[in-house]
Amino acid sequence: MTKEWSRPATAREAILQRIRAALDDVASETSRPTLPPLPRAYRKSDAALRGEALIAQFIERVGEYKASVHETTVAELPEAIAAALARRGVQRLAAPADLPADWPPSGVTLLRDEPPLATEALDSSDGVLTACALGIAQTGTIVLDGGPRQGRRALSLIPDYHLCVVRADQIVGIVPEAIAALAPRSRQPLTFISGPSATSDIELNRVEGVHGPRTLEVLVVRDRGTFSEADATGDAQDPQQ
Repeated sequence: MTKEWSRPATAREAILQRIRAALDDVASETSRPTLPPLPRAYRKSDAALRGEALIAQFIERVGEYKASVHETTVAELPEAIAAALARRGVQRLAAPADLPADWPPSGVTLLRDEPPLATEALDSSDGVLTACALGIAQTGTIVLDGGPRQGRRALSLIPDYHLCVVRADQIVGIVPEAIAALAPRSRQPLTFISGPSATSDIELNRVEGVHGPRTLEVLVVRDRGTFSEADATGDAQDPQQ
């Protein structure tokens, strides 16, 4: 039997009305069949991809996305950040509220996201500097989960240039390893970054910067060292790291 629907007053009501109409002949929850278990026989880790091979593959795959990758150490990280920002000509730098005090160089105006910066302020900045939750060697992907030194999602999506710090011990081999490591924060918004933002239309015309920064630069910190956890913020170490 077809139900009669009143004319919706708003676009939202129109969308919901369409959904209700489409679901009108769907059986109730109690009468639906039990779905078979989802097979999970795929690889959950790659024992062969460890140590130097793991780091090398991550660097290679990130570079294949036309992102710039540089290796550094904890002691040399501030210098590496300063060099990267100088190459880019960054003068106004957006950053998470808990960015370590020794990361941004002098001479750069630091725009800490506290209180949250307006969209216009992020858009007019010259770039953003963040850390990450982890990196995936298999796909050359960087994941942000809103943890320490990462900030909210908009912070890394609106500026046109993203400089991201990835510790070598944050790199995992394959995607299932990353999903397992991220599980405790799975209810948080996750951002998966595989190179600079780019998309193509049906004629394969590539357009960059539509969904995020047009330029991605990555600093891979080789040694664990002392990562300034108590520098300016005193924040506790992220359990994911």
